[in-house]
Amino acid sequence: MAASERDQMLLSTLTTVADTLVDDFDAVDFLDDLVIRCAALFDAVDVGIVLADEHGELVVMASTSERMHLIEVLQLSGDNGPCIESFRTGVVVTAGSLTAIGTRWPFFADAARDSGYQSVHAVPLRLRGETIGSLNLFRDTIGELGDADILAAQAIADVATIGLVHERIVREASLARDQLQRALDVRIVIEQAKGIIAHSRNVDMSAAWDLLRHHARSREARVSDIARDVVDGLVVV
Repeated sequence: MAASERDQMLLSTLTTVADTLVDDFDAVDFLDDLVIRCAALFDAVDVGIVLADEHGELVVMASTSERMHLIEVLQLSGDNGPCIESFRTGVVVTAGSLTAIGTRWPFFADAARDSGYQSVHAVPLRLRGETIGSLNLFRDTIGELGDADILAAQAIADVATIGLVHERIVREASLARDQLQRALDVRIVIEQAKGIIAHSRNVDMSAAWDLLRHHARSREARVSDIARDVVDGLVVV
């Protein structure tokens, strides 16, 4: 690939990655597109991305081929390899030759070599000291990427991480809003039930609240469920 063409592709990739900060961002489509672009950019025969789930466990989120996906899964199941090392340390891990890492990660090196790979570079997906995964470049030739390529790969990974973290924050915020709304809805129902009980039993709201809670506890039920039944006329307290 000519230098000018490669520079144009790099710029296009960075622009695409920056477009993650939109309302209709789809992480799966984004990651699938990213691995394809990175394969072309860095002359990699395959590219994969692993991300940490909510429990901190790495999961294969995207790969350019089934053999790549299998190698990533084998690496994660063995809990060792350059991609895991990059995630844990937050630094780029390079292996210009799988033979060179055969002693440290023999299982991974043998499996990758048997699949036709000769070298691997793992780039951390990181933001402000937090690493959420790694971008993994597998090549069928021996040799390390140049410094410029490593910098470019890290730049792409860094910008991608911003988008992924933003998406996660938006998703969690949406979940929090939903939970808050449900809590508010439940509170409204409880207040309605208290009003009904206060009217029917000719007591104040405090006493009605005590009656509602006692009724729920005596039946080992949630107060919100009993309150809804009171409002719906299914239960008399």
